[in-house]
Amino acid sequence: MNKDQVKGEVKNIAGKVQEKAGKAVGSTEQQIKGQAKQVEGKIQKGVGNVVEAVKDSRKN
Repeated sequence: MNKDQVKGEVKNIAGKVQEKAGKAVGSTEQQIKGQAKQVEGKIQKGVGNVVEAVKDSRKN
């Protein structure tokens, strides 16, 4: 596991929390920001997954 995978997962979780908090207080803006953060996190985690796959392929 590399730093992009970890940071991506943390962003994803933080985005979920922000989205749920936005729903709880009725803030559409916070919900959208939370969803955007989740997308960022998934992309960053995906980049980390690709990096790991490349590292693994070089080992073989």
